[in-house]
Amino acid sequence: MTYPSIRPAVTPGGADTEMRDLLLGAIPALRAFAFSLTYNLDRSDDLVQDTLVRAWTKADSFQRGTNLTAWLFTILRNLFYSEQRKRKREVEDADGVHAARLTSLPEQEIRVEMREFQEALDGLPLSQREALVLVGAQSFTYEEAAAICGVAVGTMKSRVSRARGRLIETLGMTGTGDIGADALTRAAAGSGP
Repeated sequence: MTYPSIRPAVTPGGADTEMRDLLLGAIPALRAFAFSLTYNLDRSDDLVQDTLVRAWTKADSFQRGTNLTAWLFTILRNLFYSEQRKRKREVEDADGVHAARLTSLPEQEIRVEMREFQEALDGLPLSQREALVLVGAQSFTYEEAAAICGVAVGTMKSRVSRARGRLIETLGMTGTGDIGADALTRAAAGSGP
């Protein structure tokens, strides 16, 4: 028995094989960014899926040759904040009690350091954490990160600077030289790879 192929009735303008491949290639970065906003694998995966659906249906609004990841991050960020507005009455995990129950005790020194770093990162205001993740961990330029967040470049630089300073202070460091060998940690704190 043969099955008929299932094809969408209408393919959105701009949604072609190249766009599909570009979207699939962006999934790891989208998952990382979504998790940095939600700290919940299920919610972050839902956000990524919603972002990909929105990008696919609005593919004609993407200007080829521009930064696709920045465009996708903007979509994801907007979806996240729309979801946040809908969840205003839900209880937040501001003190990290729920998140702490989801982690296992560290077995090695690097795990202890990463846990301390994660806790310090979690303690940052969302706007600073978001800025630090975009610039430090995702390697966006200040201009690209500012465009994603819809703020001025100076505001983005200020958020990143304040976030880095607060991390260094919270972790009891004298500067970025005190940070271990992990490249992602060094990048987030501003010392580069």
